[in-house]
Amino acid sequence: QVQLVESGGGLVQPGGSLRLTCATSGINFSVAILGWYRQAPGKEREFVAEINSSGVTTYADSVKGRFTLSRTSAKNIGYLQMNNVKPEDTAVYYCTSRGPLNDRPDLWGQGTQVTVSS
Repeated sequence: QVQLVESGGGLVQPGGSLRLTCATSGINFSVAILGWYRQAPGKEREFVAEINSSGVTTYADSVKGRFTLSRTSAKNIGYLQMNNVKPEDTAVYYCTSRGPLNDRPDLWGQGTQVTVSS
């Protein structure tokens, strides 16, 4: 079955940390570009970060220096480490994948809620 399953969301205090996990199945993980998008209430979905098969990462300016993407081919899993989180990071976070020749995600996860609040 081709799917992406996110986990690790929850409630975290400002300045805290959280790690999101994206478990993949049925995709060609060795060439897939994994990404994360988020959507806050009342706002459009926005790009957060992505990582290619060589480990090269791209981040939105809003998360640069605070979030870190990684991936492990041994488990076909991607991770989003979120440090020094802010209330404006509150959103539903979606894992995505796309082939190296595609410029948009062709597979989305169901999303996981991240709430940053004291």
